[in-house]
Amino acid sequence: MRVITGSRRGRKLKTLDTLDTRPTTDMVKEAVFSAIQFDVPGAKVLDLFAGSGQMGIEALSRDAEHCVFVDNNPAAVQIIKDNISDCKFVAESRVLNMESLEYLKVAKGEFDIVLLDPPYSKGTLEKVLPMLDRILSDRAVVVCEHEKELELADEYGRLVKHKRYKYGKIAVTIFKIPTEEE
Repeated sequence: MRVITGSRRGRKLKTLDTLDTRPTTDMVKEAVFSAIQFDVPGAKVLDLFAGSGQMGIEALSRDAEHCVFVDNNPAAVQIIKDNISDCKFVAESRVLNMESLEYLKVAKGEFDIVLLDPPYSKGTLEKVLPMLDRILSDRAVVVCEHEKELELADEYGRLVKHKRYKYGKIAVTIFKIPTEEE
């Protein structure tokens, strides 16, 4: 696994050797960042269910301002910290070892981009999406990676389904807060 582009292009990233984490493939990661490329520079990012931290690190490599990484697995949190340190993104990062739903209850600030890749087939996205509204900026984009069989609602609070992509067994659904022009 590696950083695809930006200031840390080609940098190798560590992953957990366990079935509990499912790293996003380079193809899916490239497609996601192609779809949101104009939203990333200067963005405040939340990488929930961060795993290795690769999605948040990719955003930082593409000039996001800051990223909060949240994962409940202490081993994953250590991998995230190692990857952030190796990529020299410590100052732009905050890493939290806690349950994602608990984090959303206490989170402060506004996020421009939220990256969601929870465990599949547990109903987690359906719980998380309605909780995001209060921490989203007016230009927010939410990227959900999930099993292709899952059909998410068209709206969650201010979020409106923007696009849905399929990559084999994986689907990516992108939600946005519509602008005045949209």
